[in-house]
Amino acid sequence: MKILILCTGNSCRSQMAHGFLQSFDHRLQVFSAGTEPTGRVNAQAVAVMQEAGVDISHHVPVHVNQYLGEAWDFVITVCGGANESCPVFIGKVKSRLHFGFADPSQEQGTPEHVMQTFYQVRDAIKARFYEFYRGQIEPLLRK
Repeated sequence: MKILILCTGNSCRSQMAHGFLQSFDHRLQVFSAGTEPTGRVNAQAVAVMQEAGVDISHHVPVHVNQYLGEAWDFVITVCGGANESCPVFIGKVKSRLHFGFADPSQEQGTPEHVMQTFYQVRDAIKARFYEFYRGQIEPLLRK
């Protein structure tokens, strides 16, 4: 099963979702990309994922164009706010889904407040993607 997770910068939410989904089942082919990828994965995202037992330190943001010609079982966007431009993926896609999450890298405030936001978004991503895995992916893998 082949899954692409999309966001704008491919540095935070999509990388966390990628890491969690891959950790649920190593048989899955999970990729993530962005329409405007940053130079590296957000250090705070790496840190909170490491605390959750998932290493995304080796992930690298990539442009969605890298995957345009491929076929996908699922393409999932994770952009949250109305001010963001969620990518539209055109290609051979069996199912397109949207799970919106706030962007913790845009949070303002004290370092403690920002980290708390990263934890909250991380936990929301884990819960939503585990629900997706159990409800939609696992049944397909059993067939």
